[in-house]
Amino acid sequence: MNDASHTKPAPLSQDEAFARIRLLRSPNIGPVSYAMLLARFGTAAEALDALPDLGKRGGRQYRAAAADRIEREVDAVRRAGAKYLFHDQSDYPRLLGEIDGAPPIVTYRGDLSLAAKPCVAMVGARNASAAAVKLARDFGKGLADAGFTVVSGLARGIDGAAHEGAMPQTIGVIASGIDIAYPPQHEALQERIASEGLLIAEQPPGTEPRGSHFPSRNRIIAGLASGTLVVEAAVKSGSLITARLAGEAGREVMAIPGSPLEARSHGCNHLIREGAVLVQSPEEVVELLSTFTGEPRSTLRETASDFDFSADELADAEPADIASLLTTAPIAVDELVRQSGHGAAAVQLALLELEIAGRLERHAAGRVSLSA
Repeated sequence: MNDASHTKPAPLSQDEAFARIRLLRSPNIGPVSYAMLLARFGTAAEALDALPDLGKRGGRQYRAAAADRIEREVDAVRRAGAKYLFHDQSDYPRLLGEIDGAPPIVTYRGDLSLAAKPCVAMVGARNASAAAVKLARDFGKGLADAGFTVVSGLARGIDGAAHEGAMPQTIGVIASGIDIAYPPQHEALQERIASEGLLIAEQPPGTEPRGSHFPSRNRIIAGLASGTLVVEAAVKSGSLITARLAGEAGREVMAIPGSPLEARSHGCNHLIREGAVLVQSPEEVVELLSTFTGEPRSTLRETASDFDFSADELADAEPADIASLLTTAPIAVDELVRQSGHGAAAVQLALLELEIAGRLERHAAGRVSLSA
């Protein structure tokens, strides 16, 4: 979908900025539905007015987020020394804006220009070995010395070491609100990143991290960077989710190999077997990403959608009747377009109405299902 992030908008008024925050904080509104609402109605204020009717068409009564709640949030962001960044502002990171479901609004503290430099994501195990922690610190320093900004998630183990090595040329992406330090052991590191580097949060201030927030954080980590490097990870770990998200976004995926006798190396070895690029030094990462043209050498990626549509088509579309095609089992939106015989914009508009009514769930890789 070609959403508003690809246009040069007029400067954002305070009223429209407030309406956008309120729209995104309203029930059942996520990055995809937010982008479609803006594309269909032009402004967040118009979209907010339309929500009750859209909810009714989806089969439920609907009430948007209360304005006084958003006023309290804006005050909390200000008190935290943070600022809002909207998806169509000129300093919104370009690569992040290109991923599916890019965060429409984030809050940040620190030097936003770090996100405009070449970025590499580094992720790995929380319970990392001492050797891998030292390796992550050395790689972080080597990549920062080469001019790269190192992006990670401020977790224990590999993340923290990567940040420390790259300081101050580093971006921390957190799963909590901008004013919540997590994990508590990294409170000083998080504050240092906010003061000397760049700290980014998608969740509203005051939000404690929950399990569902971490995959969302991981997509931002992968989205900011032209490549993601996994240092040490077990086969079932969040680091591999970040690597797969990078692959789905058409970015480079790299991994440092390890001993087959060490369970914490199995994830990296598995990624390499699946198509990630094997790297053993910061220089190899620099060489790979310095020549990155948008066509990754790694083959760890999903196929793109067959059905795209423009904002103009969405504005003019009538919703398709697709509810009978949906069950609680996730299915690709592309398949719904194929089977329904309707255009992509009409199908997406029908999904939007169901989502606003709380009857639809969105899943990874462009799949949807009825809510259980």
